[in-house]
Amino acid sequence: MLVLVAPGQGAQTPGFLTPWLELPGAADRVAAWSDAIGLDLVHYGTQADADAIRDTAVAQPLLVAAGLLSAAALGDVVPGAVAGHSVGEITAATFAGVLDDTAALTLVRKRGLAMAEAAAVTATGMSALLGGDPEVSVAHLEKLGLTPANVNGAGQIVAAGTLEQLAALEADPPEGVRRVVALKVAGAFHTHHMAPAVEALAKAAEALTPADPKVAYVSNKDGRTVATGTEVLERLVGQVANPVRWDLCMETFQELGATALLEVCPGGTLTGLAKRALPGVKTLALKTPDDLDAARELIAAAADSAADAAGA
Repeated sequence: MLVLVAPGQGAQTPGFLTPWLELPGAADRVAAWSDAIGLDLVHYGTQADADAIRDTAVAQPLLVAAGLLSAAALGDVVPGAVAGHSVGEITAATFAGVLDDTAALTLVRKRGLAMAEAAAVTATGMSALLGGDPEVSVAHLEKLGLTPANVNGAGQIVAAGTLEQLAALEADPPEGVRRVVALKVAGAFHTHHMAPAVEALAKAAEALTPADPKVAYVSNKDGRTVATGTEVLERLVGQVANPVRWDLCMETFQELGATALLEVCPGGTLTGLAKRALPGVKTLALKTPDDLDAARELIAAAADSAADAAGA
């Protein structure tokens, strides 16, 4: 079974959209999305520097657009399950047929603006803990007043809180943690600091008419599959101020029988986690169009495996 996943904020790098816009029709498509949401995605994906695309209001729509564009370049793909990390959940919702492209980009534009506004209230951020025992790390974070905002599995937890709290963490990391790495995000996402954004996003969601997922949609909230479009949308709204449980998502991929995991552009982070947490599952990250042929081979192999399993 193939799982199609979309990365979250922090995966963006300057110019990463440039090669994708050289594909037939891609530039026109992204230009139309830019007009629809009032943000020049072409400029930010090709010419803007790292500081400009670190802005939450820019990064989030840019990531969703990149995910949609790279997935479309694959052709018709019917995965067994889809999921996204944080803002990648909106990208995954389009893969599942819950939202169309325009609705997804409209929602993520409002999400990014609302979260940027919430982040401006207090100087906050996020840092990844590499290594260590999760239980020990979580207890240590709570002692420092930090939130384990992303529990990613494969020995990785992301802490979120004020810059002062994160500085204290860097000076005094949990026992067994090899490194504390500051992430390229502009706020303490998935914590109580984002509560004001929930209300704004809920209002934006009222204007949408979600469809029920056509494939298994695995939620960040608890790693469970969600059966209705209404619940997917409700979870997308609430998840802004609640932790991401990617570890539970990967457990569900395994339970569903995943044999391959494909991460859309700008891929790399989630495939890295899967390589450590899902032994035996083939992984591939779409970084540039040069990866498309290998991705199609992975998709075909997964389809053949599914057919063989059905025949057996």
